[in-house]
Amino acid sequence: MKLTCLLTALAAVPLLAQVQEQPVVLTIDIENHVLYRGTVFDATKLAKDPSTTTSVNQAFVDAVSVGDIVTVNGRPAKGLWQTTVYAMPYRAAPQPGQPIADFDLGGTLHSTFHVYLPDGTYVGTISSTGATPPGGHVVMGGLGAFLGVIGEHRIRTIVPNGQASTAEDPANRRNRPGGKAQAIFYLYPKFRPTVQTTPAGPAIYHADFSPVTTENPARRGELLIVRAMGLGLVKPDLAPSGTVRFSGEPVQEVNSPVDVTFNGKEGPAVNKVGWPGETDVYRVDFRVPSDAALGTATLNLTAAWIPGPAVSIPIGQ
Repeated sequence: MKLTCLLTALAAVPLLAQVQEQPVVLTIDIENHVLYRGTVFDATKLAKDPSTTTSVNQAFVDAVSVGDIVTVNGRPAKGLWQTTVYAMPYRAAPQPGQPIADFDLGGTLHSTFHVYLPDGTYVGTISSTGATPPGGHVVMGGLGAFLGVIGEHRIRTIVPNGQASTAEDPANRRNRPGGKAQAIFYLYPKFRPTVQTTPAGPAIYHADFSPVTTENPARRGELLIVRAMGLGLVKPDLAPSGTVRFSGEPVQEVNSPVDVTFNGKEGPAVNKVGWPGETDVYRVDFRVPSDAALGTATLNLTAAWIPGPAVSIPIGQ
């Protein structure tokens, strides 16, 4: 009887509470990918050979894998993918010199993805660990815009990476045959960019700071002001959000790229700064498209390629 009552009570819980948050998908493209295996034991010969070298996977050999980040979600970017690998060639039916295991596995690894904008602005770092193969790698956290993220990522090889010895001079990495890959992330951020809400609705204002309401709607082509949260670090100190109050003069610009998606169309924010006197409240200015349809419009913010929830505002004549 008690079990029946419990199941009946659980069935009455709203389904909304059982829906899990959807992950953020990040696709990072990588070029000039080279794997350097530790085949040199004479320190005087490390990184000295100017020619292109080769190596093979063998037991008890550490390696370092390095590649250049060139895009994030199709947008130009810069950065570095670095992986330390203990690439043990585990085999269920090993050859001499290969370690035995129940399955064919490739050892363990630890990766960091350091992401920058094309102008050299640091955005953030994602850290992961895993085994090769099978499947994905666990995202353990991050820094900057990716502070507190969890999830997983998978590597898709487009062009096989270069196989080098640690005797090779890594300064020549971009001048030798290297690989291309995609890292596809499924992230669950600790923070998402969010438009603040008030009892009257979303905290979105006209230029005179009067709220956008049904009685005072937004107009086509108008510049609006948004009070937002969760946009991350600001320049120049890059202190973690919530630790330092934002200054007034000069204002502090949000370090990450910030976009406003209006009725499904994405565009860059006109301004993105810390709200003076606040610690995790930001001011984002954007312009209503001149061809916006009259009625109700939806918009949401995206910071460092992480989208936030949508809100609605009225658009009038």
